[in-house]
Amino acid sequence: MRISMENPAEKAIASFRRWSISFNTRDTEAQLAEMHFPHLRLAQNRFQRWATPEDFSVAQDENTQRLKQEGWNHTSTLSVDPIQVGADKVHLAIRQSRRHADGRVQ
Repeated sequence: MRISMENPAEKAIASFRRWSISFNTRDTEAQLAEMHFPHLRLAQNRFQRWATPEDFSVAQDENTQRLKQEGWNHTSTLSVDPIQVGADKVHLAIRQSRRHADGRVQ
């Protein structure tokens, strides 16, 4: 199946998938290439906000250390669903799980 990159939802999902790969490799610059700022994220019933790329970058070393302390190896994406789609903005509902090196869910 060929994906039409004219579709805003398909473009957003492709961007998320690139971001997800860079998250798992802990490549901050590649993550930033897929983000808009200010950046808001809802996770575990709370919002996180980064005003600038620099704000996001500063937090990455601490996030990486915390993930490693938890036994994190990678994050698997379980589903990606566009929930609001417009010509200039797409909202995605994403389900993920953190995994240990052997694939067990954290």
